[in-house]
Amino acid sequence: MSAYPYQDRFPVNRTLPEHGRPRDEIIEEMRMLAEEEDRSWESGRVSGTMYCGDHDHYSFMNDVFGLYAHVNILQRDICPSATRYEGEVIAMALDLFHADAVTDGEPVGLITSGGTGSICHAVLAYREKAGAERGVTRPNFIKPETGHPAFDKACHLFGIELRKAPVDPETTLVDVDWVRANIDDQTIGFMGSACNYGYGTIDPIEQLSDLAVETGVPLHVDGCLGGFILPFGQELGFPNIPLFDFRLPGVTSISADTHKYGYAFKGTSTVLFRDKSWRNSQYFFLTDWTGGKYTSPGMDGSRSGGLLAATWASMVQLGREGYRKYAQAIFETSAAMQDAVRSHPELRILGAPSFLFSFTSDEFDVYHINDFMRPKGWRFNGQQYPNALHMAVTRPQTQEGVVEAFVADLAEAVVYAKEKGHEPASSGAIYGGVAGGMNDEADEFIKMVMASMLDEQQALPPLS
Repeated sequence: MSAYPYQDRFPVNRTLPEHGRPRDEIIEEMRMLAEEEDRSWESGRVSGTMYCGDHDHYSFMNDVFGLYAHVNILQRDICPSATRYEGEVIAMALDLFHADAVTDGEPVGLITSGGTGSICHAVLAYREKAGAERGVTRPNFIKPETGHPAFDKACHLFGIELRKAPVDPETTLVDVDWVRANIDDQTIGFMGSACNYGYGTIDPIEQLSDLAVETGVPLHVDGCLGGFILPFGQELGFPNIPLFDFRLPGVTSISADTHKYGYAFKGTSTVLFRDKSWRNSQYFFLTDWTGGKYTSPGMDGSRSGGLLAATWASMVQLGREGYRKYAQAIFETSAAMQDAVRSHPELRILGAPSFLFSFTSDEFDVYHINDFMRPKGWRFNGQQYPNALHMAVTRPQTQEGVVEAFVADLAEAVVYAKEKGHEPASSGAIYGGVAGGMNDEADEFIKMVMASMLDEQQALPPLS
């Protein structure tokens, strides 16, 4: 493929065409590209990314989306059904996280554009409420090092000092004593993951909840990744899933992505609050604008009716029974793949994972495993400090034959990696950590490479 995708196969549009193209021609072209690109993950060898992978489910949601694709749910007088769909999605999510256990507030939520949106709204709510009620002027927020980068982004955008708590290198869990020691009168909140993206491990949320009650500082639980699968894994009795929801008195808010293991389309997530005072603290109002009075529940103004409707439809069509069935298959598949990793003494799984697991090696550069398995279609997520590979098990991995292929390919990859030892792996230069640890020079160089990549992805089409 050329540097600009598909320029060697299809016309490139640098300007708005003078004359439109036939609809059937456009659909055929786009269907061809979509089907070609889907083949890369349909085999079940891609970590995460495609959480459902069921084209029949996608087709069902496409039908629903089409009914509301033209609708802007900002205008509720035109589409009152949006209030039904939004309210019920939030209610179902609150039910999943045991909001019925809350006796000290009125649980509510927001639907956002994704995990980053949910996290940003939670952090913004914490800042606004701390400023209004406690007079906080120099806000800080604490996250474990393993917490999602969306917390870094939120703090950057909202002028909040971010304090990063260390994690235990063996368990990968946050040091609760460090969090306690670094809370002060300007701390607006802290968080724990259920589960974290890197290792699939769950922070000691119960201890963090006790700390929140002790200090009066709110605790956010980031369940963006695991929120719509861990509760069902817990119901089914799978290990390494402690309490992490509103049954714990210190949990103030929870983020959980409907567009991951909720099996909705990309572009929806939920952020849930123990009491509506937290959600309402970040409502936006403009009462004196010449264009009229304006208000929105969050940062977005216009929002897609199609996405909201499809999310509602996904949840009510699957029901608890459907989610449990898929969760069981995913947890069982993950356990089998983890067993395959543990069968090789040269490999080491990090922490006590759930449906997502990460592994490294003390005997060779683990990226040699990646180098060997990538040409076979496997797409792991690369990690650093320490170098590791992770696999987020989703429904495509539960297909017949995928585990067997993983077992066989991993065994061959270990033989290959042992031969290579600690010589640099090709993919390690891209995904692995900097030898000797990060420094300013390396940081600037990596940012330059990343900026170049982003420039290329947002690039204008070539002139010829």
